[in-house]
Amino acid sequence: MRQSQLLLPTLKENPADADVASHRLMLRAGLIRQVAAGVYTWLPLGLRVIRKLENIIREELNRSGAQEVLMPVVQPAELWEETGRWAKMGPELLRFEDRHDRDFCLGPTHEEIITDLFRREVHSYKQLPCNFYQIQTKFRDEIRPRFGVMRAREFTMKDGYSFDLDQASFDRTYQGMYDCYCRILSRMDLDFRPVEADAGNIGGSNTHEFQVLAESGEDTIVYATGGDYAANLERAVGAPPSPRPEPGEAMHTVDTPDCTTIAAVGELLSLPETQCVKTMLVRGEDGPIAIVLRGDHELNEIKVGKLPGVTNPVTFAEESEIISAVGCRPGSIGPVNLAVPFYVDEYAYAVADFCCGANEEGRHHVNVNWERDLTVDAGRVVDARNVVAGEPAPDGQGTLAFLRGIEVGHIFQLGTIYSEAMGADVLDQDGKPLVPIMGCYGMGVTRLVAAIIEQNHDEVGIKWPAPVAPFHVHIVALNYGKSEAVREAADALYQACLDADMEVLLDDTDDRPGVKFADADLIGIPHRITVGDRALKEGNVEYKARTGGEAEPVPVADILRRITQED
Repeated sequence: MRQSQLLLPTLKENPADADVASHRLMLRAGLIRQVAAGVYTWLPLGLRVIRKLENIIREELNRSGAQEVLMPVVQPAELWEETGRWAKMGPELLRFEDRHDRDFCLGPTHEEIITDLFRREVHSYKQLPCNFYQIQTKFRDEIRPRFGVMRAREFTMKDGYSFDLDQASFDRTYQGMYDCYCRILSRMDLDFRPVEADAGNIGGSNTHEFQVLAESGEDTIVYATGGDYAANLERAVGAPPSPRPEPGEAMHTVDTPDCTTIAAVGELLSLPETQCVKTMLVRGEDGPIAIVLRGDHELNEIKVGKLPGVTNPVTFAEESEIISAVGCRPGSIGPVNLAVPFYVDEYAYAVADFCCGANEEGRHHVNVNWERDLTVDAGRVVDARNVVAGEPAPDGQGTLAFLRGIEVGHIFQLGTIYSEAMGADVLDQDGKPLVPIMGCYGMGVTRLVAAIIEQNHDEVGIKWPAPVAPFHVHIVALNYGKSEAVREAADALYQACLDADMEVLLDDTDDRPGVKFADADLIGIPHRITVGDRALKEGNVEYKARTGGEAEPVPVADILRRITQED
């Protein structure tokens, strides 16, 4: 491709509304342009990257035995009503009516559509297992689209769905998709981690996210320093707590005026936060529910939202609700003689002789012990906290450490949530109906572009990994329009690259050398060849890899061999 014929509107300055590196560089390098909040047009350079990613994804999915289909963006409400999600989904689901007043939505996901296809076309156990995928436009009406294509409203996604006869068959399918995703991301030269995760609105269990490591990532990844354990913070667990010590002195109550935080109470009573427990009230289906944590731990809202009776998503009780239910303000609440039901985190349950609120303004109990001074109902000791860096890993292999990550893929075990709700069964070998187990496998294609840039850039621009780069070679011809020698050499080299099946961009513009080099660094093509009069007089061109190093002279006859060696 000749650069003079390419729509490549690069920008010198960082856009004011771009908060992360990938968004800034995608705008500056002419990959995207915003149409509306969270909605973008992909320009030629950006689209070439998307096509590279799609090709890798297709090759690996086809290799795994998955079949490609293409489902509609527009989906009828009646399918979503069958699964109950039409009412359950929030405002992210963009609903509208057609001219006949029928309800539709723009698809954020396609579980209902694929299950409807399956129940219409697959009828025998002999047709299972089967696995379908598509690469399709999605729309989720995010309340705050941000970070460019990382959190957009309209985006391109690969989503896949499997159907299996039994758990053993599904386990093989799930592992196959897990391995397939690892191959896809490895081929893109990404540093990533598969981690245990929460299923969110999709439902099901046994889910894994695929996280690309980057400081700008929205997710916190927890991993074991000496083993294979890895999980999203919302799902991560630690090792079981140590056995609780025997009780010490008798419980008694002390005045704690103006102490409404664990830190203030601990300082007044000379107690470490680990020797205190804190009690928070959240809204429940039948009234407030208390959650008791160790003083130094933080509430995990995802875990708490799954507890029986707790309203999900978790909503903290207002002060007026707390006073009405408990008789005191936040900061003095405790589990002793508490008038509302409560759950206790297992680490709080392992503390002896602890301090807690007395449910009276400005008063706390000290030397409180479980079972001696208060009892906990069966099943009420739970995991309700965020793990802490440095604590023992659950597999016993080292300690837990944290990284930041960008979620680019998520695979789920759906079970029979959708197939049962929509009557998508098949006949087994005895002629009896059997409801298949479903799996769901998503990968954000446009988000992958941003994740790759977040992991591969420097202060001047993008540094594309070779497998996903929009072009393989960038020929920068200096003084192309005025120097016949440069023009002839650049054109000959351009043709030689094409003949060698290299994807090549020839900068044949009339821009000054400084502008050309700045744009070359910005768009980040792996191999740069500079053709100029000075080097040509000695039979050379200059070669520079975008990954680093100084430009160096290379004989014209050897330049293609050199590029092959660098790869």
